[in-house]
Amino acid sequence: MSVRFLPVVALLSLPLPAFAEAIRVSLEGRAALGEGVPTLLVHIEEPIAGFEVKLKRSDGKTVELKGGGKPGITRRLALEQPEGKFHYEGELTVQFPQGAEPGSMPLAFDTELYGPLKLEVRREDVDVAARKVRFTLSRPAAKTEVTVLMDTGKKAFAGDVDFKGAPAGTPLEVKWLPAEGKVMRISLRAFDTSDYYTGVDLFPWQVDVPHEEVGFPSGRSDIPPSEKGKLDASFKSITEALNKYGRWASLRLYVLGHTDTVGSTEDNRELSLKRAKSIAAWFRQRGLKVPVFYEGFGEQAPAVSTPDETAEAANRRAEYIIAVEDPSLTNAPFTPRWRKP
Repeated sequence: MSVRFLPVVALLSLPLPAFAEAIRVSLEGRAALGEGVPTLLVHIEEPIAGFEVKLKRSDGKTVELKGGGKPGITRRLALEQPEGKFHYEGELTVQFPQGAEPGSMPLAFDTELYGPLKLEVRREDVDVAARKVRFTLSRPAAKTEVTVLMDTGKKAFAGDVDFKGAPAGTPLEVKWLPAEGKVMRISLRAFDTSDYYTGVDLFPWQVDVPHEEVGFPSGRSDIPPSEKGKLDASFKSITEALNKYGRWASLRLYVLGHTDTVGSTEDNRELSLKRAKSIAAWFRQRGLKVPVFYEGFGEQAPAVSTPDETAEAANRRAEYIIAVEDPSLTNAPFTPRWRKP
């Protein structure tokens, strides 16, 4: 997911008393975490001996700042604070040269320090069949710019969805009308109520590549020379799929290994992992340019359910999946730990 911030600085003038000709005060009240903090600016217009600012923050924290300078100087007083919105109240006292009476003014203002704006989309909240996607935003939501691109090159939706300041964490939903073809990319750019935004591109598809299974000798993971013709044919099919879908995004190949139920669960997991690694490594050595990952599921995700110690040929298999992100697996017995050969 990529994130950008729109710089937003609020310059708020504060009321001044009778000695306003000596100083002027302004506020940069909003800042993004990591890019700065809210700042009080004291503009010195005429000679002064110095000034002192005493404030109390809405969480009870007291702030004391001092400064001075010649006419024409602006002192920037950084208001170090946690992320969030705060209210300050207090006063600024000015000392004048030659023993003149000091003057003071009341101060009251609000500040905001923003952390990263976060957009969260769970895998299960992308429902292409129902033509909708749900997500949440970490701050009040103003609107979301949405584009739904089909494999025909046409857009099923392109426009803004207004969320009218929905509170942070509110489930937000975008829908689109039926369109010809397959959804290839859903682009979301969500804005909070202060015009900060973050975006994400979703690719809700994957390609299962049909292929002929490689036959391994019992208990072995090295690829027999007689089986390499099958991998050559699979390489061609994978390359064709990459050429077809690669224009939409950077793709990856995932190799999943499976066994039957003959032997122990632990041994079968290890054997399927080694066989998947052998196949993945063969594709890399053959010249496949995309990243290749592999995982072994042993007997724990069978194509055909069988009793233990059953030599079911349909379960001795591999899967070749092309996807933009880690593939969606409906029957995975554990969270895959994708490895590179």
